[in-house]
Amino acid sequence: MGLKKPSCSTCATCGCNNNNGNSASSDQVVKDVDWDNLGFAFTPTDYMYVMKCCQGDTFSDGELQRFGNIELSPSAGILNYGQGLFEGLKAYRKQDGSILLFRPEENALRLRSGAERLCMPSPTIEQFLEAVKYTVLANERWVRKVTMHNFSYVVFLLDYFFWDIYREYLIERCAHQKVCFFFLFYLGWLDLFWQIPPAGKGSLYIRPLLIGSGSVLGVAPAPEFTFLVYASPVGNYFKEGLSPINLIVETNMHRASPGGTGGVKTVGNYAAVLKAQTEAKSKGYSDVLYLDSVHNKYVEEVSSCNVFVVKQNKICTPAIKGTILPGITRKSIIDIARGLGFQVEEGAVTVDELLEADEVFCTGTAVVVSPVGSITYLDQRVTYGKGGTGPVAQQLYSALTSLQMGVTGDKMDWIVRLN
Repeated sequence: MGLKKPSCSTCATCGCNNNNGNSASSDQVVKDVDWDNLGFAFTPTDYMYVMKCCQGDTFSDGELQRFGNIELSPSAGILNYGQGLFEGLKAYRKQDGSILLFRPEENALRLRSGAERLCMPSPTIEQFLEAVKYTVLANERWVRKVTMHNFSYVVFLLDYFFWDIYREYLIERCAHQKVCFFFLFYLGWLDLFWQIPPAGKGSLYIRPLLIGSGSVLGVAPAPEFTFLVYASPVGNYFKEGLSPINLIVETNMHRASPGGTGGVKTVGNYAAVLKAQTEAKSKGYSDVLYLDSVHNKYVEEVSSCNVFVVKQNKICTPAIKGTILPGITRKSIIDIARGLGFQVEEGAVTVDELLEADEVFCTGTAVVVSPVGSITYLDQRVTYGKGGTGPVAQQLYSALTSLQMGVTGDKMDWIVRLN
């Protein structure tokens, strides 16, 4: 189905005559975005996508509306009983101007799984993908553009058209293989260096929501549900950017318990981490690392991301057993790491293994791959790699972001391209 930005003379939500938000003042707002210092804060964009459904029915096609407030009864299920889910994914601008989405169908599948757990109907996979695509294209001017100096076009064309020749004649048949390898490595870095903006700075974050919007007084599923998608340009999630973060292990409060909703991206899971996270940040830490609620010794996850532990050539991450969110970036990193020759294990990770690791890093849509510089546990502070980014985290970050931004080939068929 062909998608295009809608054209309207009157705003559906506020009645304004702002044709697609493309006024001179509106365009200036986009130009004034400080991408290098944007951080992970909300910036309102032009459009949102909305569809509704009654209990027992299925979602019908939704519509794009001008971004704005929505109307809810004080007795709405989301407000009274927290009946709501959310997702998060990003859109990236490729060098040729096209826009890329990374594994959006995985978000759709996770939303459907969560909806079943919370007794809510959910959009079909196709409806979810269509809503995301419409939202991105309607807000495409907020997807940061990548421009290049003339020299970068030369490097890009060489990379694109002559890589097979590079590999065969400069590496496989060249007597000075190390020299040739570093020559190609240097070209790759030049390609990234000459991009404006630099790779990894700025994307369009997409937030799908599924909420119980109907009125309900007793504890029960809401009679009506709303699926909504909005977007915001974002920078790095942590203020450290791509520099290593500092975590503290929480030993008194827990994020989830067996049989609960820890493995579902429900809104209530994130309210539960706010107290520990706020206290940790007031002490100078970047975030909190949670332990299991039964034994209080097994690593689970950080407030908003999954965690990986590296020891020599083995990468370990806590297994998905209902208390840990099945992260899409986590799943992707596991596949990428195995493809690069690493041994990856999903299982129980103790605090001792965490503290004895060579490297620790976190993964998530918002944080991408974030190296951990130090972890504090019961007043014991352990520093990894002298506080710098470890080689494994760096390698995986480069492999993932190169794929997400269309720099390398999509052998996994993970990328959805919007023209």
